[in-house]
Formats: sequence, C-alpha cells, structure tokens
Amino acid sequence: MYVAVVPNRHSPPAILLRESFREQGKVHNRTIANLSHWPPAQIQALRQVLKGSYAQDVVLPSAFEITRSRPHGHVAAVLGTIRRLGLEEILDPEVSRERSCVLALIAARILDPGSKLATSRGLRAETCHHTLGEALALQRVDEDDLYAAMDWLLARQGRIESELALRHLSEGTLVLYDLTSTYFEGRHCPLAKFGYSRDERRSNPQIVFGVLSNGEGCPVAVEVFEGNTGDPKTVAAQVNKLRERFQLQRLVLVGDRGMLTEKRIEQDLRPLAGLEWITALRAPQIQKLAQDGVLQLSLFDERDLAEVTHPAYPGERLILCRNPLLAIERARKRKELMAAAEKKLQDIVLATQRKRTFAGRLQRKVCTGGTRPGFSAMRIWMVCRTRTPQSRDALVLGRPARAKRRHRVKSAERISYLVGRALAGSHCHHRLPPWSAWFSCTS
Repeated sequence: MYVAVVPNRHSPPAILLRESFREQGKVHNRTIANLSHWPPAQIQALRQVLKGSYAQDVVLPSAFEITRSRPHGHVAAVLGTIRRLGLEEILDPEVSRERSCVLALIAARILDPGSKLATSRGLRAETCHHTLGEALALQRVDEDDLYAAMDWLLARQGRIESELALRHLSEGTLVLYDLTSTYFEGRHCPLAKFGYSRDERRSNPQIVFGVLSNGEGCPVAVEVFEGNTGDPKTVAAQVNKLRERFQLQRLVLVGDRGMLTEKRIEQDLRPLAGLEWITALRAPQIQKLAQDGVLQLSLFDERDLAEVTHPAYPGERLILCRNPLLAIERARKRKELMAAAEKKLQDIVLATQRKRTFAGRLQRKVCTGGTRPGFSAMRIWMVCRTRTPQSRDALVLGRPARAKRRHRVKSAERISYLVGRALAGSHCHHRLPPWSAWFSCTS
C-alpha cells in the first residue's frame, strides 16, 4: 500500500491511496481512496506510517492515554451465538429490560459464573470487567433487577418450553430424563426439604429438579420438586408433560435404573400406547439373569454388546455389556480391602495367644467374646462383606484363634455387567447410545 500522485494537465494532481497486488504473474494496482482533499502535512504523515516510520518529534506512546481496557471478544462470541440460535425471540419477541437481564444472566453463567450480586457488579459501568453490560445496555442494574427478571421469566416458562419442544422434539424421538439436586443455606424456600443429597451436604435442605432433553442432550424443559421427593415419583409428571403439553404420542423415554423402576414401568409407562423406554436393570435382577444362565462370557467373545430376551421381560430387549475396566478396578479394591481386614484380624489373633495371665485372659475374653467369634473380628468381617459384595469372601476367626480366608466366589460375580433394558416395539430400533453411562448398571 502506498500514496501515489497522479498529475493532471489543467488541474491539481490527484493524491490516491493505492495497493499493488500480483495476479497470474503480473503486477496490478487498485485505488483504495482519494486523498486529494487532505492537507499536505497529513498526507506526509500517512506516507511515513505506511513506510513503518514516524516523525522524530512525535512520541507515539505519549500521543494517547489509555483510560480503561475491557475484554470484549468472549462477550461478542457468546452474544453472537445466542442471537444466531434465536434465543432472544424465544424468550420474548419484544425488546425489554427484563429480557436483556435474562440474556445477561445466561451469558454471565458462561463467561463468569457467580451469584446475582457478583453478576450485577460485573454489569455496572463502575465495576464491570467486560463489555456485557454495555452490549446489552445494562450499565445501571442491581441484584434486585436480576431477581425480578427471573420472576418475569418464570411466568413465560410454559411458552418457552413448548417452543423448545417444537424445535427439538418430534414423534418417535428419544427423550432423556435425569434429576439432580442443589442445597440451600437459608430456611425460606418452600420447596427446600431434607432428602438424599447428591452434594453430600446432608445437614442442608435441598431442592430436586429434573431436566428433559432430546437425544443430543439439548435441554427442553425443567421442573423443580421438593427436596425429599424420590426420583421415581417424578416420572409420571414428565410423561404427562410430554404427552399433554408437547403433544408427543410416540416417544422413547431414557432414564437410569433408580428412576425407571419396575413399578414405574408397570404403572406409568407400559399402559400408555406408543410410549417405550430404555433403562437398566438393578443388581438383584442381573444376578437372577446370571443364575438362569443368560449372562455368559461366550456372548462377549467377538463383540462388547449382546442382545438377549428373557421370559421375565416380555416384549423387551436386554442389551448386555461387559466392562473389563470395572472388573479390574473391583478386583483391585477387593484385594486391598481383604488385605486390610486380614491385617486387623492378625492383631486380634496375636492378642488371644498371649501368656495366660489375668490380664491376658481378660483381654482374650474381650477379643473372642468367650465361645463366640470376636466382636472386633465380626466388625471387620462385616465391613469387608459390605464394601465388597461381589467377592463373597469371608474372614473367619475360629478356635483355637487363627484367621483364615474362605472363598465363595460365584463365577457370574467375577465379571461386571451393564444390562440395558429396552422395550422392543415396532419403532424402537435405536442402538445403545453413547450416553449409556447415564443408566449403567453393574452386578
């Protein structure tokens, strides 16, 4: 790029900003701008800049002052994706401050997750650390505005979910359903109850919420339940939502074995025509299949998956999968637990074989419990049995006091299985999906 002077016979020369380029081995020029109206000093300064130099009397670092620098690229990427997906129109076709606050909450969860107070501070012009507030015209907002926007969004939840279902669900589709929970520190939420804590915060009340998504994992609907609600009790409400609100008569519901139990299948799913399911069997059901000879190692000689049927599950397909990595991990854990139990029992054996003094007899009675197996040994044995139910190994303290290991390992329990349960209907021909870990079941 350079500045060219083109003379004119009867008028002042034309000052042009031009660019040279090569095409098919020949050099060509094209005009980018006409600079004839510029003053000579400005044209000369442009020439120096194009040459990579500048006047010696001008110090560029001091020619301007940086007052503030805020990141913008990630904000533009997130907002551009939201607009390309059409999320603004799904929330509300009309532009409003509440809609902008909701968009800010969504974008902030991606850019910089935090509380409503922290999010509001990140939007205000005085305390912001990115351009999200400026891009959404929310430079004066506080946490109360964000909470009010959530109330505004709640009133539109049904319409938004119906729009998402129309986009991402269709007849005969897969619908994934799962639940999770989150705990509360306060005591003012009417849905917060004490229940099974997935966060291991048993001292805090919690809420349970379930998410419906399509086969690719795109969320479609969410519903909040009281914290003491069991997973199976939420299934009927989701089935009703899919059939009544979303008008889906043929679908395949996918859930884990703790949710789609035998009772829920028989009462909520099987009576409905067009509704099929994919779930997994529980450990006792897998053991029953092993006892009946359905689970055989020869099924996995050539492939990792096998498909069988069983009279206990009429009209359904049982998809078997052997997990060798899980079998190795269980063998390692079983070996370590048994070694720890044997070490503890050895201390008890040594205590019962000490010199026959009064103190020794007293200690021996405490350890062995008279004619019964020792209480300490029984506790260790129960821990071992509880933590390694697959091994069926028992450490027995006999008389005279010595520890020995008794092996009663069943051949079917030496391997780990995943058994998926699917209703084999006329249109249920889906392969075991990659998200089968959602409902993995091991014996």
